Amino acid sequence: MKRHFKRIRQLEALMAVSTNGSVTAAATDLGISQPAVSRLLSDLEKSLGFQLFDRREGRLVPSQEVRYLQPSVERVLELMKQISDVSQDITKRKAGHIRIACLSGFATSHLPNVIAEFLEHRPGVTMTIEPDRPERILEWMIGEQYDFGITDSFNGHPAVESRDIDVRTVCVFPTGHELEELSEVSPTDLANAKIIHTRRDSDFFGKLSKAFQSANVKLNSHIEVWQFAAACELAVKGVGISLVSELDAVQYADNGLRYRPFKPLLSHTLSLVRPILKQPSLVTLEFIEQFQESLAPFKVGKLHH
Repeated sequence: MKRHFKRIRQLEALMAVSTNGSVTAAATDLGISQPAVSRLLSDLEKSLGFQLFDRREGRLVPSQEVRYLQPSVERVLELMKQISDVSQDITKRKAGHIRIACLSGFATSHLPNVIAEFLEHRPGVTMTIEPDRPERILEWMIGEQYDFGITDSFNGHPAVESRDIDVRTVCVFPTGHELEELSEVSPTDLANAKIIHTRRDSDFFGKLSKAFQSANVKLNSHIEVWQFAAACELAVKGVGISLVSELDAVQYADNGLRYRPFKPLLSHTLSLVRPILKQPSLVTLEFIEQFQESLAPFKVGKLHH
């Protein structure tokens, strides 16, 4: 490494003297002493095996061989500058690439807002976003194909690190619905409602079913969906009532959807996952932290204003 750094300094000295015509001016430009510039040029000349400069009228003029090399030297120095700039950006978390796997609903709801805010001051950061099912996201994490995943129904795996976030559940319905008069909604209030719910094999549907059973109210299953976003869309159109994550409900609050807290308190668990054995970049860790912070207003135990 030291040898390569010395060679770069030699090339910088070569170009500085070629531009200025003197060792003294070159030393000033480089911020080093005149003897240091002379040593760099002497070592480079010995290494290359030909004379670097001719003296004409008191100026040092590049030799024919140096003039031939100059375009290549300029490219090398420009490339090293680019590497230095990118390295600084990476250190400052302003550059890099993040590969994110997420539930399909997140790709079009909460995630884009977080990404837009994150990238605003990081022009050198690029991303890949891949939505899919929880099972597929787990496979990608185990295979270290993605840096970060947003999923649910995660039951643990030795190759995957997970942070679980419990998000509040709310009852969603179209603007003008009679439920809008309530401060909170219970299973009793939904005794005659057509319910839009998540898939029956999900953990969340199990919690929902128990809540209705405990209240001795039949859950009137109307439409089964895979995504809370789809449930919200259907509720806006007056197809039925749904119980979803507040994180999804808030995305539709200005599009004809209203929501109220659901009692008893139910939570939807999101899992933020990443491969344990894959060393994450600094910018990836920073994005994970920012994404986790974005969920704070919707966590169970917090009040959203």
